[in-house]
Amino acid sequence: MASSSAAEPVFRFSDRTRRSSLGLRFMVPVMHAVFVGAVFLLDSALDRRIHEEPWYIGVYGVLVLVTSVQYFYTAGSSPGYVIDVMKAGSTMHATYINTATLSKQSGSKNGSLNSPQLEKHNPTTYTSSWMQQVVNLYSPGSSNSDWTCTYCRVIQPPRTRHCQDCDKCVLQFDHHCIWLGTCIGKKNHCRFWWYIFEETILCVWTVALYIESLHLDINKAWWKEFISVILLAVLIFILIFLLLLLIFHTYIALTNQTTYEVARRKRVFYLRLDLHKYRTHLLKVEVVAICDIYRPL
Repeated sequence: MASSSAAEPVFRFSDRTRRSSLGLRFMVPVMHAVFVGAVFLLDSALDRRIHEEPWYIGVYGVLVLVTSVQYFYTAGSSPGYVIDVMKAGSTMHATYINTATLSKQSGSKNGSLNSPQLEKHNPTTYTSSWMQQVVNLYSPGSSNSDWTCTYCRVIQPPRTRHCQDCDKCVLQFDHHCIWLGTCIGKKNHCRFWWYIFEETILCVWTVALYIESLHLDINKAWWKEFISVILLAVLIFILIFLLLLLIFHTYIALTNQTTYEVARRKRVFYLRLDLHKYRTHLLKVEVVAICDIYRPL
């Protein structure tokens, strides 16, 4: 009775989180419809431009469509879950690591893991291939307490983190995007960058249409002009946010970092080590092992 009552709030919290995420994902298409639709509804001179310059509005419409498709494509993509890699055991000989096997491999040097949940979800005996490949990716001196997720008890490759919203370990975890309703990680960070880029271009073009409408249509009704000014102010705020986000993610992509590593640099154990030595070690091992680990992705 006590255990069931204790688990109930977690379940409800998860449901509220899921509903909130779905609500935010629904808001993004609605915002596209509102801001783009207002351009055509509030600009009385737009019909003339459509006839005079059909290519201009046509290209803008294609950009709206491409950005919308990219949004749903990114939102529905997998960031690269550790569990998905492990399920492809026939390819990489890896899945949940048996506690006894891990103890034999680690010995007294690295300690042992007490993971009853691991045995619960591991009905068959697996090889230590996954553990061995992951251990080789870590720099000497790190312990298995740094490798193991405290929630799902799986051996994590470097730069992996457990996402509380998705309740899964994400390879090269960047952040959980509430607007997309999914994590951003190794597998979909490139798609996320392209979405931000396309969204920024669309926002710049829409701001230009609003400014052009206010400047050219001097006979516009006062209420239309008032709504246009309000929407323009909101769009400029969104544009500033998107530009900063695009610059930041371009920077971390070029420097091979993640948002989580930048924000939690003092808490990430491998960043507390000699970063140059760690990256040198990781680069050497990746040549041999990284393809095997991430091949199913």
